[in-house]
Amino acid sequence: MDLLRFITAGSVDDGKSTLIGRLLYDTDSIKVDQLQAIQKQSKNKGEGEIDLALFTDGLRAEREQGITIDVAYKYFATEKRKFIIADAPGHIQYTRNMVTGASNSDLIIILVDARQGVVEQTRRHSIIASLLQIPHVLVAINKMDMVNYSEDVYNNIVADYNKIAAQLNIKDVVFIPISALVGDNIVNPSARTPWYTGETLLHHLENVNVVNDIDFNTSRFPVQYVIRPQSDDLHDYRGYAGKIISGTYKKGDKVIVLPEGIPSEIEAVEVSGVEVAEAFAPQSAVIRLKDDIDVNRGNVIVTATSNQPKVEQEIEATICWMDNRPLQTGGKYLIQLHGKMVRCIVREIHHKIDVNTLEKIRNIEEAALNDVVHVTLKTASPIVFDSYNALRTNGGAILIDETRYNTVAGCMLQ
Repeated sequence: MDLLRFITAGSVDDGKSTLIGRLLYDTDSIKVDQLQAIQKQSKNKGEGEIDLALFTDGLRAEREQGITIDVAYKYFATEKRKFIIADAPGHIQYTRNMVTGASNSDLIIILVDARQGVVEQTRRHSIIASLLQIPHVLVAINKMDMVNYSEDVYNNIVADYNKIAAQLNIKDVVFIPISALVGDNIVNPSARTPWYTGETLLHHLENVNVVNDIDFNTSRFPVQYVIRPQSDDLHDYRGYAGKIISGTYKKGDKVIVLPEGIPSEIEAVEVSGVEVAEAFAPQSAVIRLKDDIDVNRGNVIVTATSNQPKVEQEIEATICWMDNRPLQTGGKYLIQLHGKMVRCIVREIHHKIDVNTLEKIRNIEEAALNDVVHVTLKTASPIVFDSYNALRTNGGAILIDETRYNTVAGCMLQ
């Protein structure tokens, strides 16, 4: 059974938490004791029916303010697929939270209030989805019950959003009219929208094709762990464990170990402790090489016939700043990409990106919390990476404050 990671985004009070609660409730993915607790809380709030938003708004501060502040992750499964949901906050000051939740998402659900239509937050979240190269966009036009399930309202919002999608070059967009509160077109088709003949939201989530998002031609295998049992029966065993983030690997493949550029050949490939003819993304595997060479955590094994990644120390990157302390030129940090962590310095801040308009703001001396900026980083040793736009799985990194060891930025390497 495969896995779909998706994130919900939208303006405050567009119904993100209610939508997730509805999905969990209608797919029987809520434990009995949790359901009883939410029913009690709903009754204490004076709600006539169960407040579905309480399934995700787990923090007291969130419930008191009526908004979602942090990214809430929920898990559920149907017969067809497993799901991980990230419920991101809607306020502009929580851009970093949305970037965190969206960084590994296969799909984004952008909620639009049918009464309000496309608003500034809709555009901002679409821009972030575009910057992060999220492959699939589902525009859920919510609260259709409050506009009498008007087909004209739905069509006008679809036309407005299509203009944004064309400008941002968002290619895979699906529109679904819903009511998260009532349950229209969430799990079952609604008789109240006879003019809509498309699929329900859950049906789309179960069937959207994410296999085609994987690059099987560009082989990347970051080494996470070196296995050396040195036991009597495995005295000479040396295996390199990790996750294949793209491409395929099989016995006999000519490979190159980067960043050193050492050539070798695959002696065997193992998955779950069993030798296999071939392994492919996104499987975890162990690769054994014919040559006794020095391979360590953070090295990347690539096939010789694949397009080669960049191996550089001066790197262009678009970053989302996530720290209360400002980012300044000359700042020293750790950069981590997969298992590789090295020191780096911010050589230059080129411009800030306005996440509402995509305008480039020049002459920036520093970046504040939630700012998205384009910078040049200089690393202490070479980093093996691909452009984020070309291969998302090998182009995303983080910056870490080397004194506090806090993650301070998400990076899209260029």
